[in-house]
Amino acid sequence: MSGNLPHRPPVLRKPVVRTRRGLGGALPALIIVSLFFVVPVVALLLRSVTEPTPGLQNYAILFGDGTYARVFFNTFLVASIVTAVTVMVAFPVAWTLAIMPPALGSIVFGIIILSMWTNLLTRTYAWMVLLQRTGVINRTLMDIGLISEPLPLINNLTGVTIGMVYIMLPFMILPLVGTLRAIDPMTLRAAALCGASPLDAFRRILLPLSLPGIAAGGLMVFVMSLGYFVTPTLLGGTSNMMLAGMIAQMIQSLLNWGLGSAAAFILLVVTMALYALQLRLVGTQRVTGGV
Repeated sequence: MSGNLPHRPPVLRKPVVRTRRGLGGALPALIIVSLFFVVPVVALLLRSVTEPTPGLQNYAILFGDGTYARVFFNTFLVASIVTAVTVMVAFPVAWTLAIMPPALGSIVFGIIILSMWTNLLTRTYAWMVLLQRTGVINRTLMDIGLISEPLPLINNLTGVTIGMVYIMLPFMILPLVGTLRAIDPMTLRAAALCGASPLDAFRRILLPLSLPGIAAGGLMVFVMSLGYFVTPTLLGGTSNMMLAGMIAQMIQSLLNWGLGSAAAFILLVVTMALYALQLRLVGTQRVTGGV
């Protein structure tokens, strides 16, 4: 019976091509990361423990002196306030852009992007003119009778917050717009048909779905705010010094490279720790905006 079976042609199998999984393809990226990140960080760490004498005395000074501790606290306080206010201001703007007609939305979006291309120092000086005691804001409020004397809007936390929120807004709006545009409007309509109030729809549907954009923008704004120098220095003054200003003063004025390097290294470590914590709590996809 085996002789009556039809002859089957041999099955031709494609040769297995094994790809080389070495580090050759990633070598250029590793070199760039090493030159522009690893080497400067290692140099920073070495200077912090070798100048003026080898040891950990620079870190002991930073953690033991109340003045430096106050600067660290002020830095994270300002960054937290700026991030929170930026989220509250950027969310309605981003939602408006998301539901706006495409033609009009492109124009408004272009205006927001255009503000990012304006010189940072020029924008900060413009806020100095607006916020001073004889500035446009105080004079307008006094002319319409809302206040009887000028408000202290500069050389304090208020001025720093206003200036930095204005500068950070585009970095929060950009990821939020992308996230909100990806939300199906029928979801909100279905919630309304089921009896949900606008507040419930926002709290239970819109806000949870927009968390990837909030996480991505919030992380970007917070990290950038930690290392900001120009705006806090001009609008906050010496009484509201942040860590970047203190590092610049240590290195440029006092020529204390060891203490300045230690402060910069501490800021780097804390920033990376916060980023790792957010990755663990929120998730990679939410932190990166779903990218």
